[in-house]
Amino acid sequence: MGGLERRRRWSQDDKTRIVEETLVPGTKVTEVARRNGVAASLVFTWRRQARTSEQVAPSFAPVQIVATEVEEPPKLLPASDGRVRSVATARTGLIEIDLGNRRRIRVDAHVDPEALARVLEVLERR
Repeated sequence: MGGLERRRRWSQDDKTRIVEETLVPGTKVTEVARRNGVAASLVFTWRRQARTSEQVAPSFAPVQIVATEVEEPPKLLPASDGRVRSVATARTGLIEIDLGNRRRIRVDAHVDPEALARVLEVLERR
């Protein structure tokens, strides 16, 4: 008398709730699956899919704001053409861009935005 077994459709909310239940310390996936009437292998699949979707989702990058040194008055140095130019002793508005793969760019408030955009564009292609 084995009747035709239908596949059950699980809503995204149900999947999320069941996966979250498995994340409680000391909880066994098989027990959560049995309690919810779903195969443990399916729960493991949902957990893997949840991990994969979390890695792709956009996220905020960590930012650290550090105090800068108090700027001294600029020093005056003679240029090669005989004129005097000022040299800042401290970098103001330092921005550090971590590109990953041990690559990092540091610029200050006086960076030419168009030049920086060109550099970033070239590095993005690599």
